[in-house]
Amino acid sequence: MQQISPWVARYWDLIPKDKPVLDLAAGKGRHSLFLLEKGYKVAAVDIRTEALEALPATSDFTVVTADLENDLWPFSHAHFSGIIGVNYLWRDNFETMLKSLSAGGVLLYDTFAVGNERFGKPSNPNFLLRPEELKNLCAELEILHYAHGEVTDPHPAVRQSIAARMPL
Repeated sequence: MQQISPWVARYWDLIPKDKPVLDLAAGKGRHSLFLLEKGYKVAAVDIRTEALEALPATSDFTVVTADLENDLWPFSHAHFSGIIGVNYLWRDNFETMLKSLSAGGVLLYDTFAVGNERFGKPSNPNFLLRPEELKNLCAELEILHYAHGEVTDPHPAVRQSIAARMPL
């Protein structure tokens, strides 16, 4: 299993355990598995879920197959104590996604930013955060931690990351 995001590794324990955590565009489920091992209930969503369905079956783990970029938001009636978004950006759903974060819930978001194109993919500006964009997208939340710049772990990239809490 691939290493979890250093950002998630640093701030995962800010997420309350009162409701499930949403692993957004979960991929192979590295963050889902990590959070399950820490005692959280997890809902993982991705357009392709074969790899997620291969993870150990438990009543604390729900897999949702959805095209987050073309379908309606599949969690319009759900509330999560945390939302994890790593290496994924679809601006059109960001506001809707935040409405699924419960009061006191924590967003951990860690993805690529402008400048990353010199390191490789993604290089399309549609998938790169502009300076301060993540802060602006989270303007209604209490920003606990924020970073923007070059990183070397797990590989060289330009990233923007935030840990933010939905006000009570």
